[in-house]
Amino acid sequence: MARAKAAAEWQAPSVADYEKLGAFYLGRPYDLTAKAPQPGLIAYDSKDLVTHAVCVGMTGSGKTGLCVDLIEEAALDGVPTIAIDPKGDLSNLLLTFPDLRPEDFRPWVEEEEAAKKGQTADEFAAAEAERWREGLAAWGQDGERIRRLRAAADFAVYTPGSRAGIPLSIVRSFAAPSEAVRADEELLNDRVSGTATGLLALVGVETDPVQSREHILVSTLLTRAWQQGQDLDLGSLIAQVEEPPLERVGAMELDKFFPQKARAALALKLNGLLAAPGFSAWLEGEPLDPAALLRGPDGRPRVSVISIAHLSEAERMFFVTLLLGEVVSWMRSQSGTSSLRAILYMDEIFGYFPPVAEPPSKRPLLTLLKQARAYGLGIVLATQNPVDLDYKGLANAGTWFIGRLQTERDKARLVDGLEGASATADAAFDRTSIESTIGRLAKRVFLMNNVHEDAPVLFESRWAMSYLRGPLTRQQIGKLMEGRRPAASGATAAPAAPTALPVPGAGPVPAVDPAAVDLKRREERDAAVEKLRTKYAPKLRGAQEKVRNAAQVVDRESGQAQGAKVQTAVSIGATVLGALFGRKLGTGTIGRGTTAARGAARAMEQQQDVERAKEDLEAAEQQLARLEEELQAEIATVVAVA
Repeated sequence: MARAKAAAEWQAPSVADYEKLGAFYLGRPYDLTAKAPQPGLIAYDSKDLVTHAVCVGMTGSGKTGLCVDLIEEAALDGVPTIAIDPKGDLSNLLLTFPDLRPEDFRPWVEEEEAAKKGQTADEFAAAEAERWREGLAAWGQDGERIRRLRAAADFAVYTPGSRAGIPLSIVRSFAAPSEAVRADEELLNDRVSGTATGLLALVGVETDPVQSREHILVSTLLTRAWQQGQDLDLGSLIAQVEEPPLERVGAMELDKFFPQKARAALALKLNGLLAAPGFSAWLEGEPLDPAALLRGPDGRPRVSVISIAHLSEAERMFFVTLLLGEVVSWMRSQSGTSSLRAILYMDEIFGYFPPVAEPPSKRPLLTLLKQARAYGLGIVLATQNPVDLDYKGLANAGTWFIGRLQTERDKARLVDGLEGASATADAAFDRTSIESTIGRLAKRVFLMNNVHEDAPVLFESRWAMSYLRGPLTRQQIGKLMEGRRPAASGATAAPAAPTALPVPGAGPVPAVDPAAVDLKRREERDAAVEKLRTKYAPKLRGAQEKVRNAAQVVDRESGQAQGAKVQTAVSIGATVLGALFGRKLGTGTIGRGTTAARGAARAMEQQQDVERAKEDLEAAEQQLARLEEELQAEIATVVAVA
């Protein structure tokens, strides 16, 4: 959960403040009215991500930077990530330079960008290196934290359908899914439908799962083979399309339902896909296996960036659908856990999870949003198009990061969607407050609405350790993955051994013991921390109630004291005026003077009551602070032991 650490004023936190297992350092509190950061830091509990998250913000809002922060923190905590990257930004996660030297930045700066600033490329690289050094320092980070990040996980860029990065073979995607998926009729049907739709879309066949004979035939062939535990490849599937091992489809004879000539035409289209020179890249490389994308053979966590920016729209949908189906199969083979096991992140969900249409990617995404939390898989979805989201489906998301939005229409659609999702989840929703807040957000300032928190939190995201230089070209990705790509043999290669990225001038990266990031360990840590919070909850509630009551007393006594002061001033004024302008000093004037004196005494007593109430409030606040410090100290001990 988000929690602000009190301090006299904003100061860059120390490593001890934020480098804690299970706590993701995301930023610092922010005051919209003052337009300035506030004391403390925002630490997001990794366990909260099990209930998924959505990040919404226009281009330039800092959305991608915040999500990069999230992935960096997860990697430091030993949590692996599969990151689907439709735009090419997430390859920046590999641009990490512990020494922060200009020569480290030089290969990645744009000549045109340097020219715009009136600098040479070398001068611009030096300026960028200094900017990153200062930016990190302002947030209590340095090159050593970058070094720890690089040692914590294996970072790689995969490029399905291309040899620019590490290719991914889709051969496995036509293999029979796991027994757990085959035993679940709904899951198997979703997997079959998604695979059939994606494949047929690649060859330009518009399909309808109910009315399209092409879709029905391919789905029937996949279902028949997979139910028997039989693996297929694209070649054997094409052969079965032309000569199906079936006599009937539904109640009709095969040739009447789908004549042989029409089947041959479909088989020819699919064969054209297989025979296309560029398609060979889809059949080589590492297998499309979530287990291998998340961890190496030695158990070391991976951050697998899957770049699909180079693919056509149909190819992207085909691949994403296959990948999501594989993730569902992998998920169902895992044991249940309440701790964060892994993250599946998609940088731009536009078109993949629309409110009305049913693209093939939508069903597996819905399955993951509904079921993944039981397996410790956190789903993080980001978009700059809030009008294109199925908010009913996203009611399963426990955390929303809302950044600056483009138009009033975007804001209105987001608020409508959030309100509907809150109603579905039976959660409180203050529409007026949310509308007012999101209309004033600045760059890198986000409203975090977390169901595990009492109220939304405003914060400014921290400086990313990765060099956020923007989308990388295929050539630049190739440079990053030099030596990691398998030979172009047309065969599926074995998964590459996890190797740490070389750190310029830093020598070998230290090995990481996989046991140090074991899941059973995070579960024990999370359980111990939760037990401590449960133990302290009654004490904290009692202390918080005392603070509230004491504050109310201060307000009441202050009001009474102020009233007494006003009444005394009036009485004294009347007495003075009577003495000055009265014809003689009578008993009335003396009486008013006596009343004024008594009023002054009461006002003094009231002020003393205020001071005593303030002392009681201060004591209550100190007691609450001591309890919170005790809790954090015990949590720190648990984390240190873990």
